[in-house]
Amino acid sequence: MKIKWVRYPVLALGGLFLIFSLFFFSVYTGIWGSLPSRYELTHLEQSLATQLVDRNGEVIGKYYIFDRRPIAFSEIPKHLRDALVATEDVRFYKHDGIDKVSLLRVFFKTLLLQDDSAGGGSTLTQQLVKNIYSRREGGAISLVISKFKEFIIAQRLEDVYEKDEILNLYLNTVPFPDNTFGIESASQKFFNKSTEDLTLSESAILVGTLKANNSYNPRLYPERAKERRDVVLKQMLRYDYLTPKDTIGMERDTIQLNYQKHSDIGIAPYFRELIRQEAREILKNYKKEDGTVYDMYQDGLTIHTTLDKNLQEYAEAAMKEHMAELQAQYVKAYGNYAPWKKEAILEPNIKNLDLYKRLQKEGLTEEQINDSLNTKAERKVFDWNSEKTVQNISVRDSISHYLSLLNCGFLALEPETGGVLAYIGGIDFTNFQYDHVSQSERMVGSTFKPFVYTTALENDIEPCTYYSADQEVYYFNNKSWSPANSGGSDTTSVSYSLKGALSNSVNTVAVKVLLDVGIDNVIAQAKRMGISSKLPRVPSLALGTAQIKIRDLASAYTSFLNKGKPMKTYYITKIVDKAGKTIVDFKPVTPEKTVMRNFTREAMVQMMRGTVSEGTASRLRYKYKLTNDIAGKTGTTQDNKDGWFVGLTPYMVAVTWVGNDDYRIGFSSTGIGAGANSALPIYAKFMQRMNADTTYTHLTKQRFPNPSGSVYEAMRCAPIVRDSTSQVQTFLSSIFGGTKEEVTTKKQVYLDDNGTIIRTENEPVDNDEDLEFTEDSNQDDSEKDNTKKGFFSFLKRKNKDEDN
Repeated sequence: MKIKWVRYPVLALGGLFLIFSLFFFSVYTGIWGSLPSRYELTHLEQSLATQLVDRNGEVIGKYYIFDRRPIAFSEIPKHLRDALVATEDVRFYKHDGIDKVSLLRVFFKTLLLQDDSAGGGSTLTQQLVKNIYSRREGGAISLVISKFKEFIIAQRLEDVYEKDEILNLYLNTVPFPDNTFGIESASQKFFNKSTEDLTLSESAILVGTLKANNSYNPRLYPERAKERRDVVLKQMLRYDYLTPKDTIGMERDTIQLNYQKHSDIGIAPYFRELIRQEAREILKNYKKEDGTVYDMYQDGLTIHTTLDKNLQEYAEAAMKEHMAELQAQYVKAYGNYAPWKKEAILEPNIKNLDLYKRLQKEGLTEEQINDSLNTKAERKVFDWNSEKTVQNISVRDSISHYLSLLNCGFLALEPETGGVLAYIGGIDFTNFQYDHVSQSERMVGSTFKPFVYTTALENDIEPCTYYSADQEVYYFNNKSWSPANSGGSDTTSVSYSLKGALSNSVNTVAVKVLLDVGIDNVIAQAKRMGISSKLPRVPSLALGTAQIKIRDLASAYTSFLNKGKPMKTYYITKIVDKAGKTIVDFKPVTPEKTVMRNFTREAMVQMMRGTVSEGTASRLRYKYKLTNDIAGKTGTTQDNKDGWFVGLTPYMVAVTWVGNDDYRIGFSSTGIGAGANSALPIYAKFMQRMNADTTYTHLTKQRFPNPSGSVYEAMRCAPIVRDSTSQVQTFLSSIFGGTKEEVTTKKQVYLDDNGTIIRTENEPVDNDEDLEFTEDSNQDDSEKDNTKKGFFSFLKRKNKDEDN
């Protein structure tokens, strides 16, 4: 009886052992799925993030499925290795991949005694296996199979690699918080430094997160992460990796992060998205040595670009500072009469919502839909005031809010290469992913006038040719049109040279010059300079009714600085693989032929310098105190829908646009919406930051070359002349007040379908008749009142158009 009692348990245990052995053997032989061979283990391939770097090698973004960047063992500081071993696998250097002592501890304490304090039994080698070969989802059987596989592969890894190599592989593959993989990526993300520069405390923080990535995330739970860090330090003290003096003061400190976001809300998000699209197309044409195509999300590539990270930061800071101020000014000016509150503006946007269409499809009545859309709730919205990013508003209120927001675009280029230095596609990529630099086409206003004057100079019209600023009525395609001038100044009997007309943005003269040289000639010149948009064959083209991309406008302006050769925008310099081998590189393509004479180019630069020194961009001098050698052009479109500024320095072209994405909504007045007030300040604040950084003296301190003798002689004339008789009459009228209604004649100009003048006539016209919008005006109504007739009212006038 006694023998029977012993025999059955022994047989049962033997049977279980046999089953266990057979099951283990079946896993070992690959019945439950193949195991990696020795060759495969010696050629491990991990998904690696592709890095996007600027011209100086600074990381500006990443593209990845897993944010991972491998480093060598020599780059891992000793205190980091010690912290890992002391906390995760203290017998790492003694076992063969399986820690039998830990397994027995787990078996007896956890399984038999139900003591959860026993901890886990996985070694670093086993955890490495899990990092490389993720477990399949399934029940208990799948878990057992996965565990057996991990035992087998772990021991195979120990046969293939040295202990230090396994430790290195582990740290390069282990997941850290915020979807970050590998110690280098974690170090860069949380502390903005390389792994080799981590301090003892920082290393302990990162090692501490391995127990539970989310629970011990130092960004989300700093106090909890600090407690976990202290546990790591105690483990290091316990196993003699540290002495007590090494941790003096640490218990009282706080976690200090330098968190770096490589997401859509990080630096240069619009530029990064542009590069992502372009690089993806480029890589379709290249293959790896094994014949497979490159994967920019997993192959650890490095994409080198022309962007300058510091200049991008200056541009973004300047944009945010100005746009926050301008938005407040913009909303205040409209008050209770804001167009984004009107049903005619709101309704089309609301009915285009997916939510509205879904409710309609569900059979709700219009009244029920409106009740739903008017229900208030806590909603996250974009707002320049960070305290208002979460508001208790309805869907309708949210739509109205977003309709009220101004947007912008900014692009800075190297004129000799077309290389992009700074790139802002909008105010916030998360909420506005439409790129205003490369996608949006807007009317460009007076920034088109340089194309008109360039064509004039190319057609041998001298810079000192004078044009009357008097208004004329044009008849074209059975329509009449009469452009007027800005600033409220009386331009009767006033004539401008080409320089004076451009620097003061005189609309009437620009149209006359356009018609003199021919609309088709101006269009052809603009095309040669790189404008690819369709240009309307109408007289108003002179005032910028063409819709052009910021990117193309900037490229065209490079011809003024690059010896008459326009440069296309240039982003990517090269793409290299993870081994540092160049896959493809790019060089800027310089046109063989110039698009204008050197005389024209030099003269145009001098004329646009006048815009800054005495014309519509003069606030760069008197308000922003910029002493740089700058040429430029402001622009404002009809009904104040768009504000523009183009700034030129010897080695940089910058273009700024500001406006509302909904073209039905413009600025309430030209005083706010003029390019000099809406767009120019972004450039000015950008330049102020550059001036404060001595790194960029090669851009900020350079002067335009002196013009050649022929250009200097050709431009020696007064920019403005006025008929002396008219001058006396205007002076007396301003003193004594003109009350008598004056009737003069206005030239009527008839054009054929090509914009060629057929005939002209003079007709009597009432001076007080309503005229068409005056492009580039910058004065509000109160300022315009000061320019009207009255005792010494002329003393109140500002310099003509100084704020445009």
